[in-house]
Amino acid sequence: MRQVCGLDVHKDSVFVCILNENGVVFQEKFGVLTPDLEKLAAKLQELDVGEVCMESTSIYWIPVWRVLEPYVMELKLVNPYFIKQLPGKKSDVKDAEWIATCLLKDLIRGSYVPSDIIQRMRQYDRRISDLNAECTRKLVKLDAALQRCNIRISNYVSTTDCKSYKEVVRLIAEGVRDPEELIKVIFGRIVNKAGRDVILASLTGVISDTDVDVIRQLREEVELAQRHKDECQSKMEAICQQYFPEQLKNLQTIPGVKGRSATSIIAEVGSDVSSFQDAAHLVSWCGLKPRNEESAGKIKARSITHGNKYLRKNLIECAWAASKTQKCFFNRFSYHQTVVRRKSKMKVIVAIARKILSAVWHVLHDNVAYRDYSPDIAPAA
Repeated sequence: MRQVCGLDVHKDSVFVCILNENGVVFQEKFGVLTPDLEKLAAKLQELDVGEVCMESTSIYWIPVWRVLEPYVMELKLVNPYFIKQLPGKKSDVKDAEWIATCLLKDLIRGSYVPSDIIQRMRQYDRRISDLNAECTRKLVKLDAALQRCNIRISNYVSTTDCKSYKEVVRLIAEGVRDPEELIKVIFGRIVNKAGRDVILASLTGVISDTDVDVIRQLREEVELAQRHKDECQSKMEAICQQYFPEQLKNLQTIPGVKGRSATSIIAEVGSDVSSFQDAAHLVSWCGLKPRNEESAGKIKARSITHGNKYLRKNLIECAWAASKTQKCFFNRFSYHQTVVRRKSKMKVIVAIARKILSAVWHVLHDNVAYRDYSPDIAPAA
């Protein structure tokens, strides 16, 4: 007889309910420590449970999944939104029973859970995303420390991440305070554009020993974050070269997609897109599909939906690069939509990102290189 299990996962406990066609077979509360989860796995084997389902509760489901995966024939993860109960009497035990009931009646479609190697790449990819945000915050704090000393060079450079700005920070961190020495590391074009006197004045400040210490520490923190980013990226590239060399190579044939973007796409989507029925399914999962919210003839919303924010952010960056890549479809599309039809540039970039993701699905699904669209090319039979 078919027996299924529903798990209601929390931070410090797991509520278990095992059902079959005759009703409840077993109900109990387990801890979340590894020995407790191993006892749960042994109980599932003892009762011959072939299917287990749990909600995707924050990150608490991940260790439970890792422990149970070797012992369970079919393990499913489900979005709580799709199995939400009607209001009424509710408890953790009832939640576990409801999940098991939905599973028994085949009302649950499991969410996409990538393989272990892809999950490892995801950890590196999302760590890089966190480090990027951390670098941005540290650079803002670093510039605030310079402004406190009345060093105004950031007013005349393109970005606080440029070489000239970094060299000024390095010299100040080493104790150099003479404007004549600091101006030597400023790029000539910046000096010519603003004028030597202006740049010299912007480098003249009141710098105390405490300011030097703070600037040095912030600089070291930024450099440490950058080293960690490079380390994570090199690990991702090594994994791709070992397991997915063809996919990595093919993805980089798409305009706007290079090494960092290609590894990020593999980390979030995986190398096998069979979990997504078609390109539209992948686009919807990512959150790049425009919603259609209309009532009584009035359009209430046309914004994109929710989805994988890490992949979506990466594709938006790729879309900006693709829109500026000459002699490719995305560049022509961007020109026609923004210049000829006068559409919003940001909306066009989102549309390009959606098209790039569709191309990603076909490249990974067919394991072929990207072929740029041209009206004179007949579609494949």
